[in-house]
Amino acid sequence: MSIATAYDVAHVRFRAPDLAKMRAFLLDFGMVDAVPAQPTGQLFMRGTGRAPFLHATELGEAGFAALGIWVRDRADLEALAAHDGVAVEPFDAPGGGLVVRLTDPDGFVIEAIAEQQPLPANDRTVPFPDDWNHGGEHPRIARFRRVSQGPSHVMRLGHCVLGVTNFRRSEQWYKDRFGFVTSDEIQPAPGVAIGAFLRADRGDEPCDHHTLFLFERPGAPAQFMHSAFEVADLDDLMTGHDHLVAAGWHPHWGVGRHILGSQVFDYWNDPFGHEIEHWTDGDQLRTADGGGIVGFAELLGGQWGPPNPVLKDFVK
Repeated sequence: MSIATAYDVAHVRFRAPDLAKMRAFLLDFGMVDAVPAQPTGQLFMRGTGRAPFLHATELGEAGFAALGIWVRDRADLEALAAHDGVAVEPFDAPGGGLVVRLTDPDGFVIEAIAEQQPLPANDRTVPFPDDWNHGGEHPRIARFRRVSQGPSHVMRLGHCVLGVTNFRRSEQWYKDRFGFVTSDEIQPAPGVAIGAFLRADRGDEPCDHHTLFLFERPGAPAQFMHSAFEVADLDDLMTGHDHLVAAGWHPHWGVGRHILGSQVFDYWNDPFGHEIEHWTDGDQLRTADGGGIVGFAELLGGQWGPPNPVLKDFVK
């Protein structure tokens, strides 16, 4: 039994020396301002879903600051606080609520959140186009598929990837506190585990293939690797790709389809070097659906699309 039960990732938090530049990128990436007037020295951005914010930046030297994880309720926060010897505090961010700030074995700050107030249910503005015609089936007759041009519509934060220095130690820490379950474990050689895709334990309610990915790279320091945001659909991802290219931002890898999780992906770098992903059409699993053991080729390869720029460093 875990101390608390994670429901999903809530937000990522960064530091950057130029908040206006970060905001310009995130607007082109498909987010919008979370509050009408941004507080001094801070930037909060949201998507079209109910989360009060998805991405926060504070003024400072560029770097990763924290990962937010939603837990079930205040009792979960109190249990975490008692276990780790920290306090339950008011959460001074859009949506309010309560927070417990934990520090994982590699020094990453984890903000466990409960009682945050969601946006109204009707505050969703994603323009889903009409049905697809495919495979000899034509549900769309005398209706035209027209896709609006511009940024993608970021809906929610889907997952975060952390580079850790001791995978088994970090895996135990996150499972003990948040009850994550394994979707796929990475073993470059039999019995040698260096990472895993973990998802929230929601019982019979489906969950993304991964909520958190922990990856130990031999000899490498602990490092934030990327955050990933779900967009409306494939057309939304592709029009957003074109918009980011036209705006002059830096593409990293994509467009392609992952093997593990099956998402169609498109990776970018924000103005300060943080890797950030658009994705759509990912796998959904229930807790009882189990997990697998895979190697580097499945981890870093794709079903289609350009080769991973770092694959050659791992697969000889």
